[in-house]
Amino acid sequence: MTKATDILNNPFLNKGTAFTKEERQALGLTGTLPSKVQTIEEQATQAYGQYQSKPSRLEKRIFLMNLFNTNRTLFYYLMDQHLVEFMPVVYDPVVAESIENYNELFLKPQDAAFISIDDMDNIEVSLKNAADGRDIKLLVITDAEGILGIGDWGVNGVDISIGKLMVYTAAAGINPAQVLPVSIDAGTNNEALLNNDLYLGNKHKRVYGEKYHQLIDKFVAAATKLFPESLLHFEDFGRSNADVILKKYQDKILTFNDDIQGTGIIALAGVLGAMNISKEKITDQTFLTFGAGTAGCGIAKMLFDELVRQGLSPQEAKQHFYLVDKQGLLFEDTEDLTDGQKQFTRSRSEFANADELTNLEAVVKAVHPTVMIGTSTQPGAFTESIVKEMAAHTSRPVIFALSNPTKLLEASAEDLIKWTDGRALVATGVPSDDVVYNGVTYTIGQANNALVYPGVGFGAIAARAKIINEEMLSAASHALGGIVDPTKPGAAVLPPVAKLTDFSQKVAEVVAQSAIDQGLSKENITDATQAVAALKWEPKY
Repeated sequence: MTKATDILNNPFLNKGTAFTKEERQALGLTGTLPSKVQTIEEQATQAYGQYQSKPSRLEKRIFLMNLFNTNRTLFYYLMDQHLVEFMPVVYDPVVAESIENYNELFLKPQDAAFISIDDMDNIEVSLKNAADGRDIKLLVITDAEGILGIGDWGVNGVDISIGKLMVYTAAAGINPAQVLPVSIDAGTNNEALLNNDLYLGNKHKRVYGEKYHQLIDKFVAAATKLFPESLLHFEDFGRSNADVILKKYQDKILTFNDDIQGTGIIALAGVLGAMNISKEKITDQTFLTFGAGTAGCGIAKMLFDELVRQGLSPQEAKQHFYLVDKQGLLFEDTEDLTDGQKQFTRSRSEFANADELTNLEAVVKAVHPTVMIGTSTQPGAFTESIVKEMAAHTSRPVIFALSNPTKLLEASAEDLIKWTDGRALVATGVPSDDVVYNGVTYTIGQANNALVYPGVGFGAIAARAKIINEEMLSAASHALGGIVDPTKPGAAVLPPVAKLTDFSQKVAEVVAQSAIDQGLSKENITDATQAVAALKWEPKY
């Protein structure tokens, strides 16, 4: 290939029509582009017009991905201008459609690394080839067993890693040339994929147990050897593996599990925001989590840790939590409990009617929660009668319907406000429109991990932190929860996505400062604000 073709086909180097006449001459590009030299602003206007012409959100996403594949700087410049509009298109919920159609839409691997359980000898080579000499500081890794609310999508799930990294760059400013999306292909239990002739992943059932953990260990060893300064962000692993991997590595390397820790941080931040509005104490709340998978247990753990930090003993704190899954309330003798669930089980002797607590409504009547969080992927699970029962026993019920995509919400924000006469403090896992009720406009907080993980990861990388621990995560939650304006009628419990870049920077700075204060920085970094500013990349030529 000619030098010109190399440059124009490299999204990290390509400026397209913005190459100046001098650059075109120096780089051997003369005659390879139309003669007009455009500014990035002119290119962005042109690209946005093309984006708007696309009739569906999926086609809009495909257009943006093509721009991403062509010119990374222009893509992020445009995303910076239209962040609120683009977020649901490049990430949740439209990314779910993209994942479901990955094989049919595939054009380019988008600079991802594909690691196969059937080819463990080539893990290091695969990572090296995909990085292509770039100085990688952040990897987002998925094995796609538990994608959003849509389940096991095998190699298709790489789109979630790509989307997460887009948000990292757009929100926090990580250099897109220093990130690597990774697909861990351990097979799939999705019969539709196994029967699809176009499926691009391993065509066998998902592998579990010793061989699977050997794959993860080899991957972590190779990644930390090749990219010693990097953060390993794990995403959408299944409930049998996610917590196991986190526990194994969280004290040894710089790592983060978004489904356990990210979801926990954003839920805690939302509860803290709600407490700012209701003027109640978090240590007085009774928490019910509906959906005791990876996310639900992560949320309970983050809230539990906060109660302990606020002065309760672990035994006292545990009494504030009830986990409900498909079996009903989780008891000590419930079969097949995960390690995450075991921390929050209850004793049957606490209840006169323990055998009847097999559904959400029965549990709500029995325990009178003041905070109810849904991570169940059961659409409509928060029914009118359940919500009214909860609201009858607390003045400001805190209700977070966090399942996504939209079709899986436990209840709509509008219904939750209406059923509680405007008393509920509501957050949803997907964007929700304002709700007007009795003359008050209620702004609905989006409990989206994207509000928090970019700042957490960026702050840890900027501080050259050895690990990410609970203190750093708590600092992030308090930073977000403190942004809420509690005096405004209908105030949201979480800040709006429109201010994502501002509070990502704030979260990054408090996380970096926490790492520095705890002596967790690998270098003698003393100024968190300066460290974050020095790492920040901006989309400009």
